[in-house]
Amino acid sequence: MTYRQRLSLFFVIDSCIVLTAIFISSFLVNATIHVINIPVALTSITILISHHLFSIKYKLYKKFWEYASTKELLIILKVVTLSILCASLLQLIFLQEIQFRLLAVTWLLHMFLIGGSRFVWRLYRDSVMNKQDQKIRTLIIGAGSAGTMVARQLIKQNEGNLHPVAFIDDDPKKQKLDILGLPVVGGVKDIAGSTEELNIDNIIITIPSLNRKELNTIFQECAKTKATTKILPLLEDLITGKVAVSQFRDVQVEDLLGRDPVDMDIESISESITGKVVLVTGAGGSIGSEIARQITAFNPKQLILLGHGENSIYDIEMELKEHSGSRINFRTEIADIQDESKMMTVMRRYQPDVVYHAAAHKHVPMMERNPEEAVKNNIIGTRNTAQAADRCNVGVFVMISTDKAVNPTSVMGASKRLAEMIVQHINKTSNTKFVAVRFGNVLGSRGSVIPLFKKQIEKGGPVTVTHPDMVRYFMTIPEASRLVIQAGTLAHGGEIFVLDMGDPVKIVDLAKNLIKLSGNSLEEIGVEFTGIRTGEKLFEELLQADEVHDKQVYPKIYVGKTTQLYMNAIETIITRYDGMESKQLKEELLMVANKNSLRGNEDAIPV
Repeated sequence: MTYRQRLSLFFVIDSCIVLTAIFISSFLVNATIHVINIPVALTSITILISHHLFSIKYKLYKKFWEYASTKELLIILKVVTLSILCASLLQLIFLQEIQFRLLAVTWLLHMFLIGGSRFVWRLYRDSVMNKQDQKIRTLIIGAGSAGTMVARQLIKQNEGNLHPVAFIDDDPKKQKLDILGLPVVGGVKDIAGSTEELNIDNIIITIPSLNRKELNTIFQECAKTKATTKILPLLEDLITGKVAVSQFRDVQVEDLLGRDPVDMDIESISESITGKVVLVTGAGGSIGSEIARQITAFNPKQLILLGHGENSIYDIEMELKEHSGSRINFRTEIADIQDESKMMTVMRRYQPDVVYHAAAHKHVPMMERNPEEAVKNNIIGTRNTAQAADRCNVGVFVMISTDKAVNPTSVMGASKRLAEMIVQHINKTSNTKFVAVRFGNVLGSRGSVIPLFKKQIEKGGPVTVTHPDMVRYFMTIPEASRLVIQAGTLAHGGEIFVLDMGDPVKIVDLAKNLIKLSGNSLEEIGVEFTGIRTGEKLFEELLQADEVHDKQVYPKIYVGKTTQLYMNAIETIITRYDGMESKQLKEELLMVANKNSLRGNEDAIPV
């Protein structure tokens, strides 16, 4: 109804309530049916007028009674009490007495009937309109401030489809107590049992302070149930108003496998990037584009986006321009790093202060079938880019490498190891600081297992895993990119920085988690083992035994000890690869890349 209609309705109802309260009070006080007299009439008119005046003053008629609380109750108390006081004052003036018993009983009835008429609607909504059996029974993980806020919001939302049933919390002081009328039924270990006992269909994790390991532990318990698991939005999104408390999101694989973020040294990064010219090769790829995104936050003078694919470079340019406006000068270069003269032209044209070299072929099975492409792109392309940077006196050159470069068994890993040797060799005689940064798999990158698993799940399965014991290191793309940028500020020249990848993850466990996160069961989708592919290892390493440094140079960043370089052998491969058979080329690459484990090689060059 309209506000005018609503006001008229409340005016009539309250008038009836006031007159009824006075009539009943007079009857109870005088014990006679002849209750209409001058004192009663004077009291009735005074209370009636006072009630409406004070109701308008304190906005009693504007309250939304579906969400009435103690605040509204206090307003009713104030309006009723002031109305009775006005009646008392007029009785004293005109009658020279105050009928205390009449006014006291009237106050009680007035308070009871006005308050009851308002709160009866909320009771009706909660008990009749809220048909809880048609709602999704929900278990809330975390009975802290965030969890109680979520529970209160769900209880209030008449139109919502979630019905909170109970809390789970590891705090023994809260267990077996009721919070907002909901019991705390146990700790994390009780999730599966409580879900079955209470017929829970939906679980919401509401603990913003959880680290990744704790979240993973809770999710594994939730995964034992058939309930859907959701998580509270990010705290910063709630504070900034981007999302509401009730807008829960699905648990993502990044939540389970990513690690808690490391604070970046903003000052050192600003010194190396702010107001400088920065070039990113492979800027259309997963890592290159994220490095470009994060660099824009430091306001470089100019950012050159270089890549071979025009569509991907166009996309990242448009995205960065949209978010950065005109404060950064963006330039795009469609170029192949295998083109030596083109790379030299680009370096001379822009004279970059920092180069992040992310362009590379990274797909292991593809490179096994096309080893000559790995040589052209990963080895020759890196040499072209590094030599051009050296001749144009670039300040810092950061090459993105991989854990597969350690004791490589694949063409891709071997080619990246030789590329590391090339930049280390050029660093010996260059004014440019050349470094390499190694890390493992990044979540969601092109060619990674996660997009493949998601497609297989969408098609109904099965999800294919090569081996039940296959393990890999994982890191989110933003975290890897941040640490790459940070490693560039630590460069003295010649280092191989290694990012702390945390604990390795079994690929089969990753597949099972993705199936569960998609809302399916393992029985519906299934996991199928296909056997290890050529060039794959069961586990990856980040440093060889003779490269290991135990001390971190920055949180989650290690620097490997430099080892021997085999430049004569690398040059031989570069000059001969075009005429080699694929099998022979692969053998040559692996032999040179693994020479660090040999001793007394005459072509070894100490760093």
